[in-house]
Amino acid sequence: MAIPNAISSSATRAKRPPPSLRVAGQLSCVLLGLAITACAVDWSGPEQQLARRIVAVTGSGRVTFTIENRSSLGERDSEVIQNGLRSALEGLGIRFVKTEQAAATVAIYLSENPATYVWVAEIRQPGAGEAAVVMVSVPRPEGSMTPHESVPLSLRKIPLWTQDDPILDVAVLEENATPTRIAVLDPEKISLYRWQGGKWQQEQTLGIVHTRPWPRDLRGRLIPAKDHLLDIYLPGLICRSAVGTPLTLNCRESDDPWPLVPAALSGGTFSAFPSAGSPSVAIPAVGGFYAPTRNFFSGALTPGVGKFRTVSKFYSAALLPREKYLMWLFASTDGRVHMIDGVNDQATKLDWGSDLTSVRTACGAGWQVLATSSGDGNEDSVRAYELPDRDPVAVSATVDFSGAVTALWTEGKGDTAIAVVRDRETGSYEAFRLAVACSQ
Repeated sequence: MAIPNAISSSATRAKRPPPSLRVAGQLSCVLLGLAITACAVDWSGPEQQLARRIVAVTGSGRVTFTIENRSSLGERDSEVIQNGLRSALEGLGIRFVKTEQAAATVAIYLSENPATYVWVAEIRQPGAGEAAVVMVSVPRPEGSMTPHESVPLSLRKIPLWTQDDPILDVAVLEENATPTRIAVLDPEKISLYRWQGGKWQQEQTLGIVHTRPWPRDLRGRLIPAKDHLLDIYLPGLICRSAVGTPLTLNCRESDDPWPLVPAALSGGTFSAFPSAGSPSVAIPAVGGFYAPTRNFFSGALTPGVGKFRTVSKFYSAALLPREKYLMWLFASTDGRVHMIDGVNDQATKLDWGSDLTSVRTACGAGWQVLATSSGDGNEDSVRAYELPDRDPVAVSATVDFSGAVTALWTEGKGDTAIAVVRDRETGSYEAFRLAVACSQ
């Protein structure tokens, strides 16, 4: 578009294009404008919805406002949404001021899961003592891409051990930059290995004495201990290592509960959202009773989760500290994930498999759930999620495996997990460490 009185004399002397070309150019501009208008997405509905939920907490008044795009939305859409939210909030009586003048701080995160965009607002008010969280789910426009490369975190798999016999669990006993000593549990023995001379060298193998036959789909756990090397949990059997060299095992039949909380977290207090400085919540040493003839937990808990002493039968569990309570997720045998906060049991059907766990990291919200996919069992994948409310938001791309995941347990320090996979082609078993990284 020409600027009046700013056209040079040389420009005025330029030969004008024929009328046919001028018409074609004008028509192209019109069509381009229509295309841009048609492709634009109307975000006003969810903008208004989120604004109303924010004002229901803050009331009208002075607010400081930030927005962070953690989704696959492009820069243009992100700016449109930011401007739309500001306008919607101003229309409801919000005035934007500097932090020192604000009666509330509103931090908005544009996130997503495989099905929808998820917009989360974290609201802090002086004297309130805790952050309030409100959110809206926004359906993806037709033709939009699902998240993959835009996720804020990455999930890394680090090979630990491979063998032909089934692997039930692997425990890292010593490590520097990488593991230097590990224990490998299989149905009939536990083996200790040390990294020497550029390869794993076997230190010792101990047989596991049991009188009852194992169930068909055997599961087991290795739990490093403080006053001795480790404990072994198997269906109807517990083994404890004795102090001394060489190592010995003392095994006994027992229906004692299996620990559901990693040793480093058990009995401690931890912040629900460390990056936001939220209050800490206590994590008790919860245990679950394992069904000795099956491949799942009976649902009985000790000491329980709030008023719940029993939950639905479950394959695996994950914990997530919230502002004033501890939320547990149970992958139940009914195919649903039960979210229990001590008062309510919310059963949800998610696109997850039967294995899930959680890790405490320095990334994102500070706590992530790792969950397997609900595939056909021939090939599996694991992905990291965060739960700003009760809707999981994918925060990593999937980590794919060449077979079915047969075990997924959080390690003792609580910041990484062990995944065991049976290769679909060779039939061998491989154990990986899964670690969340803050950037790809």
